[in-house]
Amino acid sequence: MQLNPYGADVVNFAADLANRPPASAAELAARCRAAGLVLERPVEAADLDRTLAVIAAWTKVVDATDEHERAGLVNEMLARSAAYPRLTDHAHGWHLHYRDPLQPLGAVLFALISVGTALHLTGRGMDRLGRCAADGCAAIFADTSRTALQRHCSHPCANRDAVRRHRARRSTSSAT
Repeated sequence: MQLNPYGADVVNFAADLANRPPASAAELAARCRAAGLVLERPVEAADLDRTLAVIAAWTKVVDATDEHERAGLVNEMLARSAAYPRLTDHAHGWHLHYRDPLQPLGAVLFALISVGTALHLTGRGMDRLGRCAADGCAAIFADTSRTALQRHCSHPCANRDAVRRHRARRSTSSAT
């Protein structure tokens, strides 16, 4: 049984919005469409403001120091964003929405990110959101790996970090 029709896409989209916040309502609309989100209403400046607030709240979830704090922050987001679940078939077959119909995009993203994050954390593990471990990179990522060992935002960051560690070990061993 599949409970989350959005899968990992929603938390990856939230991470992308956090790492590269949209600068305008038009950019937000374009990025939502590119992510596969069906826009049922025009995107306005208020939607951008609400989305930036959602991402600020979500970033606090990512940066939470333990699972109880993380759960509390997600629960606060869920309480402020979600409505009754309802069935819809507007895009990709029947699936659940956790919001009232015809909400503005800011409210849609708030519900989508809140519920998607809750499903991601309960389905994959409470520690499956983080920031890149590479020096000089603080990008947010959602760990969707099978091993639950993701520590970098991307392969290039992981490679740069591995090269840096290798060079540090080599210079330490050659100095002795």
